[in-house]
Amino acid sequence: MTAHPLDLASHPLTRWTGEISLPEFERIDDGDYAPAFEAALSAHGAEIDAIAGNAEEPTIENTLAALELAGDPLSRVSALFWARAGAHTNETIQALEREIAPKMSRHFSAIYMNDRLFARIDSLYSRRAELGLDAETLRVLEKTWKRFVRAGAKLGAEDKARLAAIGEELASLGAAFSQNLLADEKGWAMILQAEDVDDLPEFLRSSMAEAARARGEEGRFAVTLSRSIYEPFMSFSGRRDLREKAFRAFAGRGENPGPTDNRDIVRRTLELRAEKAKLLGYENFAALKLDDTMAKTPPAVMGLLEPVWEKALEKAAADQAELARIAAAEGRNHAIAPWDWRYYAEKLRAEKFAFDEAELKPYLQLERVIDAAFDVASRLFGVSFVERPDITAWHPDVRVFEVRSREGDRIATFLADYFARPTKRSGAWMSSLESGYTLGAGSLPIVYNVMNFAKPAPGEPALLSLDEARTLFHEFGHGLHGMLTDVRWPSISGTSVSRDFVELPSQLYEHWLTVPAVLARHALHYRTGKPMPEELIAKMEAARNFNAGFNTVEFTSSALVDMAYHARADAPADPMAFEAETLARLNMPDAIVMRHRTPHFQHVFAGDGYSAGYYSYMWSEVLDADAFAAFEETNDPFNPDLAARLKRHIYAAGGSADPEELYTAFRGRMPSPQAMMEKRGLV
Repeated sequence: MTAHPLDLASHPLTRWTGEISLPEFERIDDGDYAPAFEAALSAHGAEIDAIAGNAEEPTIENTLAALELAGDPLSRVSALFWARAGAHTNETIQALEREIAPKMSRHFSAIYMNDRLFARIDSLYSRRAELGLDAETLRVLEKTWKRFVRAGAKLGAEDKARLAAIGEELASLGAAFSQNLLADEKGWAMILQAEDVDDLPEFLRSSMAEAARARGEEGRFAVTLSRSIYEPFMSFSGRRDLREKAFRAFAGRGENPGPTDNRDIVRRTLELRAEKAKLLGYENFAALKLDDTMAKTPPAVMGLLEPVWEKALEKAAADQAELARIAAAEGRNHAIAPWDWRYYAEKLRAEKFAFDEAELKPYLQLERVIDAAFDVASRLFGVSFVERPDITAWHPDVRVFEVRSREGDRIATFLADYFARPTKRSGAWMSSLESGYTLGAGSLPIVYNVMNFAKPAPGEPALLSLDEARTLFHEFGHGLHGMLTDVRWPSISGTSVSRDFVELPSQLYEHWLTVPAVLARHALHYRTGKPMPEELIAKMEAARNFNAGFNTVEFTSSALVDMAYHARADAPADPMAFEAETLARLNMPDAIVMRHRTPHFQHVFAGDGYSAGYYSYMWSEVLDADAFAAFEETNDPFNPDLAARLKRHIYAAGGSADPEELYTAFRGRMPSPQAMMEKRGLV
């Protein structure tokens, strides 16, 4: 029996009494969320009223700290709900998501537009030089004040009401966008017979057989829209007709006429964002979003993207000519189409480097890659991971680990949900059920990673591609950013940093996957247990920048279209026509499509997290290439002095200082894009 939903002190959604301070997931029913949200929203509102109505002079303790610690029950139920909504949803959860997204927006708009509350924050801000604040507290105060202003605290009543309404509608649109995309991905599969897949590698046939079995098609094979199946199918299938069918389904997600069509959602989202920017006094939405980032302005972003784009186009054109040569040699007289690129690129890789990606897979067993990620964290940062198979989470596939310090103390909890399923949105991500901080009673981080690897047949190992292994390291790098945090204030904990800095810890961590000592220990053949041969490692390294033009065009076109949408003063009447016009102006190759076309660009339209911010992966890549070079310069990828600085100034520092200050404290200077261009093979 669950507790009465209004009893926040004992409800399993808001008081977590399970092992290692986790929720007791088995006590939570889908129907518990709605009443728990209602009670938690009400309780948080009462706390805000008490802070705003305090008759005493504003102090850091009675205003800023009180605001930071308010709403714990709401934070807990929200964290659990959004974990479920992303990783294991159903009709009940989706219905509540559509209802709660605008309600949450309305709730927080009311907080940020509370005149009495802002007056207290404003009072502290105006006296900040006189308060004798430490650097971290000063930064939190300044960021809090700016957050209120950017949320409309200084607007008049009429504009406040309009801004709040915009926020509600945007929240609803983001939820609908995400749910539509999930429906398209869940609803499509191409069921094939044995003769259709006889040219595919064993690992792919096995994954496709399991995907078909999960859909009630025993003995057949399914191509799904999970990248873990879609991309290798496009690389290895000799059936051009099937590749085209799979490509059109993948590229057309969110663009299918009917109830899951995202095109009107995109149009309305862009309209509202442009209106929001104007209300807040910004020239366009990109200027609003970039105001609190390292880049600061759209021209600074374009100054990074445009030179990369030109280099990528040159590289892609040269590669396309090579692909056409191989196709012609096979007697094919067609132009290279988007559904041909991966297939002929795999042949070109084999020709140039005498190996294909399938050769790596037997050495990249999921369990070994997980061990490698943990081992690197242990060697760099002195932490260890102890699995707790006795603890259940939101799905049986979710694994739970205690994270311990060098001294053996528990410092965090890590949950990992690796396999694709129809109830999970696509992609890979990191988030937290609980942030780590020391304010008040303090809190230990509870961090989770979600991925979409193809689930193997029972008793078979899950084998990853090199890209999938990098994805695991990438998301685990984000996880470490959350788990190693060492700050006082909740609002600057872990990954609460500017969008174009948040990818540094994740992208940097990817570098350690292919460190020779890591491969030697963990890249072991799943059948023989033998390490990856040095010859194969050499081929992999030689091919590191293979297909760099394609990869960079895919990514950069998405970043440029994102910026083009949001650097306008108004919204385009027809976003799809605008996407096409923008790509034509950029001379986008016909044989390559954006990595994320507009109707399924979740980073940008399923919420505004990466809106006018998709460039940030490349901005952070400038930093990560330079940061790893620091280790290479010492000829020791685990240099203890550098690792200690890396932990202190990057992984543990959260948002406690300006990103440039943090990076400079680690590296001694800011980098140039040169190392990134070299890493991508563009120079």
